[in-house]
Amino acid sequence: MLEELFMPQSEAVSEKRFILPAGQFQRLFDALHQRGYQTIAPTLLDDAIVYEPVDSVSELPIGLTDEQRAGAYRVKRNPEGRTFFRYTVGPRSWKRYLYPPRQRLWQAERNGDGRFHVLAEQEDVPRYAFIGVRACELSAIQIQDRVFLSEQYQDEHYRLRRENALLIAVNCTAPSGVCFCTSLGTGPRVRDSFDLALTEVFGNNEHFFLVEVGTERGASLVEELGLPVAADQQCQMAEALIDSAEQRILKRLDTSDLKELLYRNLDSPHWEEVAKRCLTCSNCTMVCPTCFCHTVEDVTNLQGTVAERWRQWDSCFHVDFSYIHGSAVRISEASRYRQWITHKLASWQDQFGVIGCVGCGRCITWCPVGIDITEEVRALRRREGSRAAPASPKEENHANA
Repeated sequence: MLEELFMPQSEAVSEKRFILPAGQFQRLFDALHQRGYQTIAPTLLDDAIVYEPVDSVSELPIGLTDEQRAGAYRVKRNPEGRTFFRYTVGPRSWKRYLYPPRQRLWQAERNGDGRFHVLAEQEDVPRYAFIGVRACELSAIQIQDRVFLSEQYQDEHYRLRRENALLIAVNCTAPSGVCFCTSLGTGPRVRDSFDLALTEVFGNNEHFFLVEVGTERGASLVEELGLPVAADQQCQMAEALIDSAEQRILKRLDTSDLKELLYRNLDSPHWEEVAKRCLTCSNCTMVCPTCFCHTVEDVTNLQGTVAERWRQWDSCFHVDFSYIHGSAVRISEASRYRQWITHKLASWQDQFGVIGCVGCGRCITWCPVGIDITEEVRALRRREGSRAAPASPKEENHANA
């Protein structure tokens, strides 16, 4: 199933790269609309850059950038000028469109003889075109593919949305102080699983997108737009921006022996120290692009003639999430934080063969008290006498900038 979503780039399309002038960016939106896609892209809402339905490039956060650190987020003007994508990820991920926060699973009605009959869920699955997907977010989508599209179990609601989605990625050229994608091999460069990949080049009186093609769907868009082939110098300019971004990512997550480290420390007193700060607010799980915990709610109307089952996002930080046969299993804040980080970085590997983290840094930024997942791993290593070194002054200064 996973292999059917995207063909390898080398087999699907030409390796040529193309140029889309920034002044013609709207043409891409128009072509997508003509093909019946609903375009979802970054826009400014409530002082944050989020992904929402967008019809025009004028609705993008043009000329804006963001500043992120542990427990802090701020949007500000970009001194470089009217760029389209010189910021990193915000509080919402693409997950909300592939795996909606609240979704009806089925509905039943009571017929004349008093029995209920289940009504087929007639869902009009939208055709989304995601514009501005970062490398870490592509990796997050691939991780959720493993969760919802395994050979043994498949979620039909997710599958239909995923197959209909067209992904236009953007190479990251302006990482924040909380990014650590390089530690997990998930960014900042987009490598696969995209239809088109853009790199915004801005400066020296030039402003254009270098366009890479990942699938036949992407190739047909390039052909329809009649984009010219990029010159070597233009490709080098884009590559230099991506390389520069990679060098500026200083936060690190040491993944060596990571699963075993967490399993060895299930009874560590460190969890009590974290619990003194953790509010168990579930912000980290709500903004995470890979978390998939949910609850199921059954409801009826007042007449008792209609019953429905709804699925909605939940979090392992909530006491009721571990409720079994009269009581919750994880009562303490310490046990709930330990469950989250151990599942994310250790048992996720046992379940799905990958780490459940892509290094986007959202959980660090949107934690009200600034708990840093990379620092918690480092603290565990220090506590058990690991050879891992503490954060360098350079890294700490960058993160607090």
